[in-house]
Amino acid sequence: MYLYLWFVLPYACEGMGQYFFYSQLKKLYLCIRETINYKEMLLPELKLRRDKIRSLMAQQEIDAALIACNVNLIYTYGRVVSGYLYLPLNAPARLFIKRPNNIEGEHIHPIRKPEQLPDLLKECGLPIPARLMLEGDELSFTEYNRLAACFPETEVLPCGTALIRKARSVKTEIEIEMFRRSGIAHAKAYEQIPSVYRPGMTDRQLSIEIERLMRLEGCLGIFRTFGQSMEIFMGSLLAGDNATAPAPYDFALGGEGLDPSLPISVNGALLQPGQSFMVDMGGNFYGYMGDMSRVFSIGKLPEKAYVAHQVCLDIQEAVVEKAKPGAVCEDLYNLAIDIVTKAGFADNFMGATQKAKFIGHGIGLEINEMPVLAPRMKQELEPGMVFALEPKIVLLGIGPVGIENSWVVTAEGVEKLTLCKEEIVEL
Repeated sequence: MYLYLWFVLPYACEGMGQYFFYSQLKKLYLCIRETINYKEMLLPELKLRRDKIRSLMAQQEIDAALIACNVNLIYTYGRVVSGYLYLPLNAPARLFIKRPNNIEGEHIHPIRKPEQLPDLLKECGLPIPARLMLEGDELSFTEYNRLAACFPETEVLPCGTALIRKARSVKTEIEIEMFRRSGIAHAKAYEQIPSVYRPGMTDRQLSIEIERLMRLEGCLGIFRTFGQSMEIFMGSLLAGDNATAPAPYDFALGGEGLDPSLPISVNGALLQPGQSFMVDMGGNFYGYMGDMSRVFSIGKLPEKAYVAHQVCLDIQEAVVEKAKPGAVCEDLYNLAIDIVTKAGFADNFMGATQKAKFIGHGIGLEINEMPVLAPRMKQELEPGMVFALEPKIVLLGIGPVGIENSWVVTAEGVEKLTLCKEEIVEL
């Protein structure tokens, strides 16, 4: 019933207004969650995800995985908990949980500390694994060593992060549908941006209003990234020459920020006539990080800005035409560089004083997943991969122009997931 409503109801309501079905579906979805065991509905989906990981484990002769990090727990269990999901190669997964204490069910066991794991596995009739996989790139040094010490006779491997990220890079049908739903809400929030702008605003004031629009449409607020050195709050608004300010983070553009403790995005400057500004808010509405950027202007811009913006749209069109299963990420990047160079904007592409060395990146439970459209990236696109494509140009004295949309790779090409006007919107 749940899956029927999730997939069918929106299309049945198409004739009732563009967003009617979205609001009605959301209400119905919340009602269903209150009356039906949400975990039971997700079981087939979670098994599919776990089996993707198991398939990769089998290739490396890994007997089990011990999963402890939030994002991977969401992927394999459906929610964040404090504890461990133990994923054997040839047996059902077991959840050993510390908090919250109100989760019960088959294969769910309370635990106080990880040192209890070997005895609990024996009580469950499971053998101690000969080769155990941990999330080596996400666990702290201390936690990794503590978990490894629980299995002194086991060969402990740190490859869990890379292996699970590879499994996550190809999305299931339900994950792709979550992106589609997020794209609808994301677009609805962006379409209201002109209504909250007021002359005399600073970039910070306008960003707060846009963040409010996003939250009212259901955005969860959290901006999940992979890597300890990647931080941002919800997303960014970059206006005028603030878009030229380099940042320590590996995002497409930076911004000075309001404080040295978070040097990115708005800097409190007044929005001025003749400036452009780019809104790039993370579209996390169902746990999955949709990505979309749109450009607005305070009055008219110099003609150069519209020319540069069109170059970015041309890059999007050219890359999308080539993006299909088997396309090599590096080739797509080089195609973009060739177009922007011939157009004369290479010096301003993907930054001014500091350039991002990519034009697109995978998205999912985190904003920076595989694949990456960048130099030396030989990975080929596969059906089910979801990525953001973001050709952007920064013009001194004007601001940023360009485009960003989220795309899913299909059997024939790609499908756009973020449907919203792409021209520069004049305020």
